[in-house]
Amino acid sequence: MGLLKGKKALITGALGTIGQTLLKRFAEEGASVIAADRPDAEGTLTADVRYFGCDLGDLAETERAANALADEVGGIDILINNAATVVNKANEAFSIAEYEEEIRVNSSAAFVLSRALSRHMKERKQGKIVCMTSLTLTGHWEGFVPYIASKGAMLGLIKGLSRELGHHGINVNGISPGAVVSDAEWRHFGERREAYHNWVLERQCLKRRIEPVDIANLAVFLSSAQADLITGENIRCDGGW
Repeated sequence: MGLLKGKKALITGALGTIGQTLLKRFAEEGASVIAADRPDAEGTLTADVRYFGCDLGDLAETERAANALADEVGGIDILINNAATVVNKANEAFSIAEYEEEIRVNSSAAFVLSRALSRHMKERKQGKIVCMTSLTLTGHWEGFVPYIASKGAMLGLIKGLSRELGHHGINVNGISPGAVVSDAEWRHFGERREAYHNWVLERQCLKRRIEPVDIANLAVFLSSAQADLITGENIRCDGGW
């Protein structure tokens, strides 16, 4: 415990299944946590967690709000770009607006937040940015074209930012979660969930499902001094595919 003592961390998508676990683990490691999610999002926060309501689909407002927040708290040490929206349907059924929305929320917002919050990180010559990519980039899933495209953009962001921000002592890495047990799984697969569960385990080398805490533990590591010489990487936490 205490790997992140004294650090201020902003976690997006904080009220989702993985986000809630990220909040808990980062707080356990001593970080002062700021939970970012939609202003209308529903979830539970402990009294010691600050809430930052922000519509990541509005990039200009997101940048303005992030800059104001950073100035108010004296800079953010750790940014976890975890927020994502995902729709499951055939490619032909997506509208252009739906495609653009997933790109904005899932990757463009990470660009905006990273640019805004790295300002103070540069002054301190240190900082950690962790971005969630996805196992869907392996091509095993159908019906998620905009989501997969957005995560591909996130991977490019990690590679580009790690090169530019490395000069300032800032680490930028990605986590590619496997098929994590989550509320979203219930929403997307419903009555097919048991079949999906079996399909996942058949493909994993390790025969247990990925839990949110598995992702959160890796995020803690990449945000700590233990990972000071790791940057530009996208680490898969997927049980082996």
